[in-house]
Amino acid sequence: MKNLLLLLIFFSSFGSAFSQNTAINNFIIKENLLKNNKIAVIAVDSLNVPNEEINGLYTFSFSGFTESLNFNNGVAVVPLKIEKSTFIYVKHENESGTHSKLVYVYKKNNDLTPFSVNGWWLFIIPLIIIILAFMFRKLIIFAAILLIVYFYFNFSNGLSLGTLFETFFDGLKNLFN
Repeated sequence: MKNLLLLLIFFSSFGSAFSQNTAINNFIIKENLLKNNKIAVIAVDSLNVPNEEINGLYTFSFSGFTESLNFNNGVAVVPLKIEKSTFIYVKHENESGTHSKLVYVYKKNNDLTPFSVNGWWLFIIPLIIIILAFMFRKLIIFAAILLIVYFYFNFSNGLSLGTLFETFFDGLKNLFN
């Protein structure tokens, strides 16, 4: 019985040595090194220096689709292939809160170029167009057409209205934290 208890204690401490000790509080999105139309999530610190201590399974949400990513030395490859240029809303939740980023992945031939998008710009650009339209009444039709093209571009590249508001509210929450 004593040996069984010692064996149980040994295996419980062995399992905890490989558990997730480090939380992901910041990350960046890059193109996968294999250039296979996939992106990689890299865990970084507040200065965007890769955190190689991150290993194990972590849950992320990509535009509403939940994926369990296996991190090795701070890097995980997202299994979803990207067929065309698109917006991706990446979100990770842990004990310290929700961490999210809006990324526009531009695809040209077989190269992917991710750009981090500040959610405020998605509201500032239409607001500027509306203000200019009211200042110069002759530009109202031009501004309306410009707004329609702007929202069509966002919607056709995977940025839904729900994601737009979620990005805006995350930006507000981060502003006051």
